[in-house]
Amino acid sequence: MDTLALILVIVGALNWGSIGLFGLDLVGALFGGQLSIMSRIIFTVVALGGLWAITFFFKDNVLGKTRD
Repeated sequence: MDTLALILVIVGALNWGSIGLFGLDLVGALFGGQLSIMSRIIFTVVALGGLWAITFFFKDNVLGKTRD
């Protein structure tokens, strides 16, 4: 699940980067616009991946550090 969440966060980051740098929403362009049902599903799944990624901060061995 962690790997999937990380992939989704990367997809979201790349999409936001393309919006910021080029004004191009890649997800929207590939799936019929920002308001299409498929784009909205993908945006929602990416958001859920981001929420899951928050748990990475509370796990042991985050960035090679261990809790005492």
